[in-house]
Amino acid sequence: MRKFIYESWNFVMDHNINPLKNIKDINTRHMIMQVLSWMWCIIFSMWFGSMWVFGITAIVHLLILFAVAITVATFEIAKRKPNFFIKKGYHTPSRSSAIYFEGKRIELDPNDKGGEHE
Repeated sequence: MRKFIYESWNFVMDHNINPLKNIKDINTRHMIMQVLSWMWCIIFSMWFGSMWVFGITAIVHLLILFAVAITVATFEIAKRKPNFFIKKGYHTPSRSSAIYFEGKRIELDPNDKGGEHE
C-alpha cells in the first residue's frame, strides 16, 4: 500500500515521471503544474461553496508549493554541490571572522576555527 501511494503521488506530482516529462522546457512544465494546482484549488472551493474557502486554500497551496520548491532546491544543491553549505574557515554561522571594538573592525586569525574547546 505504501509503495502504491508513493508511486501514485510521483505519477501526479513529479514532472520527471508524469506525462509532462515530454515537455523539454522545465519552466513550461512548472507553469503547467501551477495552473493545474490553481484549477484544483478553485474546483475544491466551488465544491465547498465558498469563495472564502478558495482564498484560504489558495494561500495554503501557495505556501505548500513554496515549501516544496525550497525543499527541492535545497536537495538539488546538496546533491550537486555538497560543499555549498560548508563555509570555509568559521563553521558556525553566529561566529564572525572579525570583531568590532570601539567602532573599529579587528580581523581574527583565519586559522582559528573558533569555539572554546578547540
